[in-house]
Amino acid sequence: MLKKSSSRSLRCRSGGLLTMLCPLFLLSLLTIVILSSDVSYLHFFDANTLPHLFFDTNANGISHSPIVLPPSLHSQISNLQTQLGVLLGQLHNESSGSKVDRFSDQVLRVAISVDKLVNSLSSISGNAPASGNGMSRVEEDFSEAGESEDQEEAPGVKVFNTGELHQYISPKLNRPSGKKNFLGVEVISPSVGLTCAHMATNIKRFMSYKMYGVCPDDWDLAQKLITGGCDPLPRRRCLSRASPDYNKPFPVNSSLWGQPSDANILWSHYKCKGYSCLVSNETRDRRGFFKCADCFDLSKRGWEIPSTESVSAEFTIDQVLALKPGEIRIGLDFSPTTGTFAALMKERNVTIASATLNLGAPFNEVIALRGLLPLYLSIGSRLPFFDNTLDIIHSTLFLDGWIGKELLQFVLFDWDRALRPKGLLWVDRFFCPKEVMKLYLDEFASLSYKKLLWKVVPKTDKDGDELFFSAVLEKPIRR
Repeated sequence: MLKKSSSRSLRCRSGGLLTMLCPLFLLSLLTIVILSSDVSYLHFFDANTLPHLFFDTNANGISHSPIVLPPSLHSQISNLQTQLGVLLGQLHNESSGSKVDRFSDQVLRVAISVDKLVNSLSSISGNAPASGNGMSRVEEDFSEAGESEDQEEAPGVKVFNTGELHQYISPKLNRPSGKKNFLGVEVISPSVGLTCAHMATNIKRFMSYKMYGVCPDDWDLAQKLITGGCDPLPRRRCLSRASPDYNKPFPVNSSLWGQPSDANILWSHYKCKGYSCLVSNETRDRRGFFKCADCFDLSKRGWEIPSTESVSAEFTIDQVLALKPGEIRIGLDFSPTTGTFAALMKERNVTIASATLNLGAPFNEVIALRGLLPLYLSIGSRLPFFDNTLDIIHSTLFLDGWIGKELLQFVLFDWDRALRPKGLLWVDRFFCPKEVMKLYLDEFASLSYKKLLWKVVPKTDKDGDELFFSAVLEKPIRR
């Protein structure tokens, strides 16, 4: 049966697509045999059974010297992966038929098997034991969450090839196997941030939980991973934890400006243990946050009363909306915020998503409890919006002199991507030392936006050593 099938299906015709498939498919048969049972072939080479296959041995046991696989082997497998990817792409473009479908399914299985082979080879060749007992560094490191990751080894594939994290990132075949889904792909490969590989201790801790149980109370660890570049975080198979006394939120007509209930916030990782602490003058130096110092005081609306023109760096919301009457409908506020800007815009029939992290206080919880849309997002993340879709992007007291030129460029060009033609970029009170202000102004000018409002004024609490910059800029139509 196999010979008959092979003679019909694997016949290599010169110049055809099958000519390319034959050598690759035959070279990969061994891989399929090893991995067809979905059990790693490494199980057959257990270090306890055949230690000489992995490490140099001596009379005292296993030493710290790993086998170094020849670079040519890695290169050959990498080339095989690349060619398999090309073949899959070509097969997708072929007209459908039983032969093409059958080969597509076979090549897909070979590609997945080769990926598993690469992961296993990497775990052998690049991870010598960290101690005489044969345990890896990652397995032994139980440092606290606040500990620096700088001294960790670059774990590469090993981090992603263990436990629940490996289960998450493994390609997920459709049912029936090998058939394209509505997205046009045969497998779903879950996303995870590349930098997670360099934060081995914390990502392993994050992915250690009881499956189908209640998730650990570790959002602070998750935020540390996100701000360190481990973004997107892997999904987890556990149930979210909430305050045990959670009550239903206030009605929409009172939640916008009413102080949220303490019972609806999980306070365990905040210095403040109640909302009154967030707004009291007596706790100002002990709240645990400093950006947006008064934004938890929901009685302070802002952006509504015109300020003295000569000294204020602010524009009012009505002043900005008057630039585009009836055109501003949806947008983004990228600021350390509890949603006050979004609340004021909501009263003017504009829907705003508020992007912020929990910078020492429950920013996201308060935004949601006010009936607004929180977007839990780091400055290092690409905006989760399609191109040319937002009417306005606003940012205040967030982008300032701390940000480097190159990061600012990537942020601004991503905002440009999401902003629609003729949309508004509202830079609100950007501040920095006056000697570097021109550097930042040049970066904003490089977008070639039209200046609708523009203001540079001294920052009065710094004796003129720092400047405020505010502007409302209009994105041009590019053809």
